[in-house]
Amino acid sequence: MWSEYQRRWPPGERPPVDRSKDSPGSWHSEGNKSLKPDENSRVEAACDQIATRERELISPAMRAVESQDPDRHLIGFEHRLKGRDRIMDKVSDRMEEKNRTPEEAVSLIPDAIRFTFQYEGTRYTQGVWAEIGRMKEHGFKMVRLKNFWEEEHYKGINSQWIEPNTGQRLELQFHTRISFEAKQITHRAYERLRSGQPDEFEKMVLNAFQRKVSAEIPIPPGAADIPDYPERGADAR
Repeated sequence: MWSEYQRRWPPGERPPVDRSKDSPGSWHSEGNKSLKPDENSRVEAACDQIATRERELISPAMRAVESQDPDRHLIGFEHRLKGRDRIMDKVSDRMEEKNRTPEEAVSLIPDAIRFTFQYEGTRYTQGVWAEIGRMKEHGFKMVRLKNFWEEEHYKGINSQWIEPNTGQRLELQFHTRISFEAKQITHRAYERLRSGQPDEFEKMVLNAFQRKVSAEIPIPPGAADIPDYPERGADAR
């Protein structure tokens, strides 16, 4: 199905972004979002600070959590820092929506640092509950957990945490091998939808592709019963 999509919408045929009028030091996305030179510089500095926190505090703590159970592991560890273009994109949205400063906008991005634990399906539910306890024992504060196991486009659990010493936000995902592979397979479709560029027909095709892949993922016993935090209804978003 994905190969059919690529034949219909070849990536090379999409027109490149015109940056000929951009100011030196500014940032401009494919979706026509932008940051002025001063804003871009301040976001870059904030990203440097995040990278330092990740390297010196957060990743060592996550490796310590990982060491407590040899039957599961962190996967995709090399991709734990979100790409700066994606951070710029999110910052642009948050500054425009709420009139925030670049620093405020960066501080609210929940997944500038992201980790993923992968479990065997039969140990998944037990593992997630144990992981939540371990994270709290290491001082992390959980601010949100979202269970997607009964959703159409994506399967897994995503949680958001705060590192206590710096206030740095991070995301922790919980996957099985198959749900993580499905996430990787559908990532380009997700990114294309997120860009805001597809027309209605292309959106329909991309959404159908995500549903088809997700429908093949077995749901681990008890996984769908892990509750959101805050509970749905208590927090509408």
